[in-house]
Amino acid sequence: MTLTQQFITIGLCAVATMLTRFLPFLVFSGDREAPKLVQYIGKALPGAIFGMLVVYCLKGVSVISFSYGLPELIAICVVVLIHLWQRKMLLSIATGTVVYMLLVQLVF
Repeated sequence: MTLTQQFITIGLCAVATMLTRFLPFLVFSGDREAPKLVQYIGKALPGAIFGMLVVYCLKGVSVISFSYGLPELIAICVVVLIHLWQRKMLLSIATGTVVYMLLVQLVF
């Protein structure tokens, strides 16, 4: 890929990213209310994405071989408990990640 092609590719990626970020604000700006479908998607999508991420993260866990999924189970419990206690998503995810990494590296 030539240098010109690289610049064109980077430029197109930047324009596409900005368009997807700014377009909703341009389309739904002002006093108009967003359509009911868009409101529903805005409420339902975050939970669906987190559910999909949990399934993706646990797809390779083997409960019949050593460690038996215990690091994952402990980390999930830590995430849930921290989130119920503090109600801070980033804190609970970061704590669960640190706990999981420590368990995998030092215990299991």
